Amino acid sequence: MNQLEIDALEILDRITDGFFSVDTNWNFTYINSEAARLLFRNREDLLGKNVWFEFPEAVNLPFYVQYHKAVREQVPVTFSSFFPPLNTWFDVRAYPSPNGLSVYFLDVTVEKKAASKKQQHYKSLFEQNPDAVFSFDLEGNYLSVNSAMERLLGYTEKEFLQLTYLPLVEEAELQRTRNHYEKAAKGYTQHYETKALHKDGRVVHVSVTNIPIIVDNEVVGVYGIAKDITDQKSTELQLIKSEKLSAVGQLSASIAHEIRNPLTALKGFIQIMRSSAPSKEIGYFEIMADEIARIEQITGELLMVAKPQVQQFHYENLTEIFQDVTTLLGSQALMNNVDIKVMSEDIPLVYCVAHQIKQVFINLIKNAIESMPTGGVIHVRLGSSHTGAVFIQVHDQGCGIPEGLLENIGIPFYTTKQKGTGLGMMTSFKIIESHTGTMEISSKEGEGTIVRISLPVHFVD
Repeated sequence: MNQLEIDALEILDRITDGFFSVDTNWNFTYINSEAARLLFRNREDLLGKNVWFEFPEAVNLPFYVQYHKAVREQVPVTFSSFFPPLNTWFDVRAYPSPNGLSVYFLDVTVEKKAASKKQQHYKSLFEQNPDAVFSFDLEGNYLSVNSAMERLLGYTEKEFLQLTYLPLVEEAELQRTRNHYEKAAKGYTQHYETKALHKDGRVVHVSVTNIPIIVDNEVVGVYGIAKDITDQKSTELQLIKSEKLSAVGQLSASIAHEIRNPLTALKGFIQIMRSSAPSKEIGYFEIMADEIARIEQITGELLMVAKPQVQQFHYENLTEIFQDVTTLLGSQALMNNVDIKVMSEDIPLVYCVAHQIKQVFINLIKNAIESMPTGGVIHVRLGSSHTGAVFIQVHDQGCGIPEGLLENIGIPFYTTKQKGTGLGMMTSFKIIESHTGTMEISSKEGEGTIVRISLPVHFVD
């Protein structure tokens, strides 16, 4: 061994990396002191021995595969692997030569454990987050979702990973949502609200944050965090309705009284003038009388909103009340070529204010008739539900209500009719609410509307 070789071996013995070399038969030809320390072996005991005989556990690990690759292809390899017998992680660099293989390795167990702990922290933040957390590639394909995301929209993780976000966004919100996503994909964090589609078809209001995933100063994907705000939106809508009701209540009393007094005078003078008017002008007075009657109806609705009075509740027969309504509106239905078909089961008496419930029925039947200008059938059903409540269902064949407008029904002065005020449905909702009942409306444009009222039954002690 010449001086140059001796100097090289001394250098290898002093480096902080573990180092060993093997010949073409995988026998150790050199081991530095750091390698002996890391492997907990005496280098004198290893020299000339086969590496796979001395460390048989390595045969089924990346060490065997990578070392053989380096020798077979004559290319250097770099890898990390865990060695169970020593409970140690090693970073390895192996360099082939015609005479064998030279290997440098480092104990990186501390770093690996720290990285693993950090990774577990991030994983816990992802998986245990109560909000839906997910990630996309730049094309919008799902890469990962947490369990909260599965609960939010009803899809499994496997199903999500076969989708993009596009089919899960309501059509009306799609373009705006896509714009926000594209901005996030360009590196700009986005905060916005949108409407997502649950697997069962219902709409879920969500608050979304999109955050760019940046690796080596390049955006490679997008993180998403979504929070279900459906209840919040419902509360906001109820608050808006409540505020409008409050405003209407404050205005209604003064407006109604101010209008009613001059209306009485106008009505009287019209009757006097009509009695002495030429026959060709009688039609004008009839129009004026009809319009004044309409104004009186509106002021009556305003007064009901403005001054809800204490009412006397009694046990009433809803079937009889509805029969009175069909008799009252029968001529109007006939004139509009509308047939009202009522199917009534044997239902118990309901504790209610009869004239108020009658007013609700009138509003519903009138709306149904007016929604069918070319005629049709109104199907009415009265029965008992499995919960013990009494229900009334009114199903028309009219024009229906567009989905985007349906949620606004019952808001004061919001109406889909050309000459409506919105006060009739608002009053109906208030009456049913005061009876601790519920009123639900479902509708499809061009297919008609279904109104279902449920009223609790209170039995006499």
